[in-house]
Amino acid sequence: MRLFSRHLIIALLSVLVIACSSNDGSNTNDSSKQQLNIVATTGMIADMVSVIGGDNVIVKGLMGPGVDPHLYKASAGDVALLSKADVIFYNGLHLEGKMTEIFEQMKSRGIETVAVSDGVDRSDLLTPPEFKGNHDPHIWFDVTLWMNAVGPVRNILIEKDPENAPVYNENADSYLAALSELNEYVKERANSLPEDKRVLITAHDAFNYFGRGYGFEVRGLQGISTASEAGTADVQELATIIVERRIPAVFVESSVPPRYIEAVQAAVKSKGFNVKIGGELFSDAMGNPGTPEGNYIGMVRHNINTIVDALGQGGES
Repeated sequence: MRLFSRHLIIALLSVLVIACSSNDGSNTNDSSKQQLNIVATTGMIADMVSVIGGDNVIVKGLMGPGVDPHLYKASAGDVALLSKADVIFYNGLHLEGKMTEIFEQMKSRGIETVAVSDGVDRSDLLTPPEFKGNHDPHIWFDVTLWMNAVGPVRNILIEKDPENAPVYNENADSYLAALSELNEYVKERANSLPEDKRVLITAHDAFNYFGRGYGFEVRGLQGISTASEAGTADVQELATIIVERRIPAVFVESSVPPRYIEAVQAAVKSKGFNVKIGGELFSDAMGNPGTPEGNYIGMVRHNINTIVDALGQGGES
């Protein structure tokens, strides 16, 4: 009897273990099948899709912290990742210029590719002469423009997964409310600076929408795309402006080598004026995951706080 009981107990335990293992595995598989597989190019887009999609999406971002999207070339691993996506979200307006052919290739395979900039009215876009007739792609620097990117993301998620439409609508509305609050915060901080202090000098012309939206004069050493190199004449011209206007600070960018702005700083010093590096701004990429700057809202708050705090100080002679 004891031997029989022991065998019975062992048999029952085995059945329970198998049942539990089977249930765990099947639940995981069912959950993964229900989630949309999303690939986003930049961190800002990946963040937005993650917020709106919630638990119904799996989002993979191609370009991490410190990565320059103007120069980014897709690897074989990226192409494999893109080919398995339900939807590919990208900025558009030639930001990811070296990936254009890959996006076309994915479209030909029947994969949905969505440029979030399509949500922005073309009349609201800047077309600087140095960009040869193309629009400035850095739309996320004006929060009100970036709010227009929410629509294309929400709409395609609903199209792909209509069953969860209420979730996507609710998440999108909540995110728009948070972005509206963010916009007010940026305006409030910008307005705390006197107008003559609102001169933003960075490594490249990424902040034109920021300047227009929040009342800053913006000057970049390089053009809108970092593919263009700054020359000695550009450095000297910018240095002269800084000295003449007694601008207290210039800024480096997380996705652009600091040597460009350091060259400007040295040129200014040679003219008898000291300009500080006011801090690092996040331009074409967000900060590290898990940090305050690792999401769009935190990145924007960091940038405006860094700019206002540095420019609010007096320059040194």
